[in-house]
This record gives sequence, structure tokens and C-alpha cells, in this order.
Amino acid sequence: MKRAAAVVVLIVFSVAVLLPFSLSTRMVLAQDSYTIQRVDHEVEIMYSGHVIIRDTIHLSGQLTGDFLIGFPYKYGSSVLKGMAYDANNNGFPLSLGVQLTGRTGFYGAKVSFPQGSPQVFTVVFILSNSLLSQDLDADVFTLDFPAYPSFTKEVARCNVAIILPGASPTIKVTKGDGEVSATSFVKENLPVFTYSPAVANFSLSSGSLQIITLKELSRQIAISPVGDIVVFDSYRITNNGASSFGSLKIGLPLAASNIVARDEFGRILTSDVLTSSGNTRFVNFTFISSIKSGASTLLTAEYTLPSVSSTAPHFTLNFDLFPDFDYYVEAAKVTFVPPEGARFIAPQFSSIDFSSSLIREVFQETLSISREGVSKVDSVVLSEDVQVTYDYSPLWLSFRPTLWMWTLVVVGCVIVAFWKRPKTSAPLRIATPEASIALSPDHVRAFTEAYEDKSRIASELKTLEERAQKGRIPRRRYKVQRRTFEVRLDNLSRNIAGLKKVFRSAGGNYASLVRQLDVAEAELVEVETNTRTVEVRHRKGEFPLEAYKRSLADYQRRKEKAEATINGILLRLREEIR
Repeated sequence: MKRAAAVVVLIVFSVAVLLPFSLSTRMVLAQDSYTIQRVDHEVEIMYSGHVIIRDTIHLSGQLTGDFLIGFPYKYGSSVLKGMAYDANNNGFPLSLGVQLTGRTGFYGAKVSFPQGSPQVFTVVFILSNSLLSQDLDADVFTLDFPAYPSFTKEVARCNVAIILPGASPTIKVTKGDGEVSATSFVKENLPVFTYSPAVANFSLSSGSLQIITLKELSRQIAISPVGDIVVFDSYRITNNGASSFGSLKIGLPLAASNIVARDEFGRILTSDVLTSSGNTRFVNFTFISSIKSGASTLLTAEYTLPSVSSTAPHFTLNFDLFPDFDYYVEAAKVTFVPPEGARFIAPQFSSIDFSSSLIREVFQETLSISREGVSKVDSVVLSEDVQVTYDYSPLWLSFRPTLWMWTLVVVGCVIVAFWKRPKTSAPLRIATPEASIALSPDHVRAFTEAYEDKSRIASELKTLEERAQKGRIPRRRYKVQRRTFEVRLDNLSRNIAGLKKVFRSAGGNYASLVRQLDVAEAELVEVETNTRTVEVRHRKGEFPLEAYKRSLADYQRRKEKAEATINGILLRLREEIR
């Protein structure tokens, strides 16, 4: 009896141990019931230097479960965005930064198929333009990229194509399995877990490619009472290339007309309409002065669009949020501003997502839609035509004139009543003019020179602090030099404060410039204080890494905007004394 019980226990234990392995084996066999017949591996460089890696996978058999794809791990830090979709542009969930079945040295992505996988689908990655470098002497570029994708299964055939923003007379691709001098090549029987970094050297005509960062795109769509549309685009651009550039290609809606562009100082730029692609018209804007390497600038474009369609009392505007941009925009925001008195009917407040906002005031409503990471990839996969419908009564056309008329009537009645009131004798007052100081070109010259000296000494003091923290200067010498800089800064600050009083007394445009300068200086002080506070909290572990990075990026944008304002004011003052 005891022996029989022991046998039963042994059988149950064996089944419990072997059953998971059996199920795992069946699952693996089920997942392995497919083969990869072909992969079309496209490496496309956008106008901004960002890299699109587009892999179209052709399967044979049935895939049940998730699909893994990757490339060498060193490219993982450059990944900005990823997406997966089929031939009908139906999107699939994509998880970034996963491992390829436990293999190290790879950056992986996992595609999930909730309702079964198609036979053909595409996985797209957008990588930063840090992988692209530019020769200082000529328009010669070097691209570091994965020559082939990495899979957990062998690929029968891999077709590779390199797509450049312009025609290249010469190109040389250096990879682990040999060099080629063409923009396309083929790899037969691509092994599993292929690890193949590559370098491509090519040349392009001037202006075909600009290594830039477009941090912000703010697009405001203003609609007049009669349905006319005026659009204001604002770009914050940073030159990441090795050389300066004098023009920039920007994408506008296909129906855009009456285009006027300005730089950060309000000067009108020359514009040339280039080719069109899809729903986008590309326009080349020429700057008055070149944008140097590492410098940032602000570009604004104003243009008109066809009037909205109307079926009284409703007005409807269809607008594509994802145009065919040949560059990567980190943050884009589109704001719809209907005429005063209009009320949005669609989209409704309850139906908008977390990235949109509907602001309702007494007489004005605005709808804002924000997106992160906008490029030409979105126009293919996530083409989103937003239909904005609002209700507007023509009676609002007379609201402002009627309001002004009543205001004038009330003011006129007050004046008449004051004029006809009984006059009483009052002591005569002799007006004395306020003290004012005459403003001369010497004052302007002294102010700009003092401000430049103050900025230079502040920079030298900052460099001195960094050298002292790294122990590169003796402590006694550091104290002496620091005291010298501080005394000079105090003297310059007093001189600048005195000259500001002169500017304020002069009134007019000079007083306005001083007010703008004070606001920009206060903004810089606030940004520096907040930056130090965030850094201290991050070092103490009180601030998460992602929030810390977002805060630093926000403070950097505010700092660049304030510095641009100060530089613009100083430039205007220098032009006054030329």
C-alpha cells in the first residue's frame, strides 16, 4: 500500500515538473511556425538630418504572439520615436527598449498583434541627427547607421536602400561584410542576431540638407467673421551643423498663399516657393544674416488659406495636423481662434483627448491641439484631418462698433456735463516742466559698451568659478581675481542703472526698450534660480529624471528667448549710433 502511494506521488511530481516544459515547447513551436522571406530595409535622411529606418517585413506562415526587431545597442540612445503598421496603415502597439530574447548588445522593439499578424507589415524608427556629421570644408556628410536589422530568425533576403534628400554624385558605404559604392545593396540569408554597424560617406549640393533642431512649432489659425483664414507659424530653430546656413526650407499647407516670413527681429525675409509633396508646399526662406553653428533663431511665417465653408449659422474648417514635413519637430501646437462670439460645436469638450484643450471665455473660445515628435512619418501612418465646426451669428459683427459708439456717447455726456457745470474761482497754478535729461549718441554708445563689458566679465567670472571647482587655480589667486571681477561688475551695474534712468527720462522708444530689457533680465535671474533649485532637488533624489530633463529643457528655452530679446535690443541700439 505504501509502495503504491509512493508511485502515485512520483507520477504526480513528474507530471508537475514536465508539464511546463511541454507547454513551453508547444508555444515555441507555435511561434516558430513562420519564416521571414524578405525585409526591405530603408534608411532615409530627412532635410533636418534626422534618420528614418523603415523595415517592411514579409512573412510566410503564421505568427502567433509578438514580433521582435532590433539593431546594435549604440543606436538606442538616438531613437526618438517608433511605430508599426500594415499595408492599410493600421497601427500596432510597439514597445521600445526591449531585449532580443535575452541577448545583450542589441536595442530591441516588440510589435504586438492583438488580432493576429499580417503577412506584410512595416516597423519605423526615427533617430536623431546626432548620427550625422558634416565636413567643415565642403558639403560632405558621414552617417553612422545599422546596415541591417536584427531578428531572432534568419531572413532569406534583405534589400537595403539609402534615401538621401538630394542626388549624391558619390557615396561609399563601409560595413562589416564589405564596402559598396551605391545607395542600394542586397544581403542574402541574413543570420539571426545580425550585428552590423555601418558608415556612409556622401556629398550633397549646398542647401539640400541642414542639420538642425526644430524645438517648437506654434501654429495659430485665426478666422475672421466673414470666414477668411490667416495663419501664423512660429519656429524655434537651432543650427546643429558644423557650418552656418543662410536659408531654410519650411513646409506650409498646400493651399497657402500671400506668404510673408520674418526673422526674430521682425525683418521680412525673401521667400522662394519650391516643389510640393503630398499636402505640403515647401518654401525656401533666405535670412538676412547667416545662422552660425550652435546658434538659435526664431522664424515666423504668415499666410492665408481658403475661406471656411459655411452653412449658416454653422462654419466648418478641415485641417490636416500631420503634414508631410521633411524634418522632425519636437513639439507642435495648433491653435484655432474663431471670430469673437463664436461657439465650438465640434469637436466637443468631452471628446477631446489629453493633448488638446478648449478654452472658453466670455466672448472668445480657442481650441489647441498639441503633438510630440511630428514628421513626414506621421503623414503616412497617422494622417489626421481635424474638422472644426463652430456656430457664429452675423450680429456679432456690430458688437464692437456698437460698444464703441456707446462708450463715445457716455464720454461725450460726461464732457458736456463737466463743461456746463458752474465755474468757481480757483487759484492759478503755474505748471513746471518735469526735469528731463537730453539723450545723445554718447549715452547710447556708453550703454551698449557697458552692457557688453558686463556680459563678458560675467562670463569670465563663471569660467573662473568652474576652474576653481576643478582645482585648476590656487585658492588665494581665485579669491583675488573674483574680488576684482566683482568690483568691476558693481561699477558697471551702477553705470548701467544710471544710463537706464537717462533712457527712461528720454521717453518714447528708448524707455520702451529699457522696460523690455528689465523684463528679460528678470526672466534670466528667475531661470537661473529655478535651474539651481531643480539641480539641487535632483541630486537629493527628490526630482525624477524625466521631470528633471523636461524642466531643464523648459528653462533652457526660456533662457534662449530672454537672451535673444537682450541681444535684439542691443543690436537696435547699435544701429541707432551708426
